[in-house]
Amino acid sequence: MYTTNYGDTLITVSADCPVAGGTTPEKPGTIAAVQHALLAAPYAMTSDDLLYETYRARGGEKSREDFFTTPQACLRASPLVKQFGWGIHHDAEGRIALVDPRSDSYRRLLADASVKKTPGMRSKR
Repeated sequence: MYTTNYGDTLITVSADCPVAGGTTPEKPGTIAAVQHALLAAPYAMTSDDLLYETYRARGGEKSREDFFTTPQACLRASPLVKQFGWGIHHDAEGRIALVDPRSDSYRRLLADASVKKTPGMRSKR
């Protein structure tokens, strides 16, 4: 079974993100809107939990085990990171939270040498 979970990692906003800070996706039912809504409670779920719950919310019918039998894109490819300006922090136990790059929390995470930094994927080559 594959996993997308990280530990003690900050996925930073994509370098080519079109917005300066975390914005709320407005189009209901999109991957970004579903993920944003599911992450309303910080550190309540892991990356794997988020991806599977997003899949289910959008009509997916596979079991969790079947869903993760094939590799899934990690949250570096999430539209929240690429288009909506959010960073995603994974704590030591792999639970995740959205972090606005304009916040003190984001700056502290960037400065913390114990937190690994991984850039969000770019939208364009």
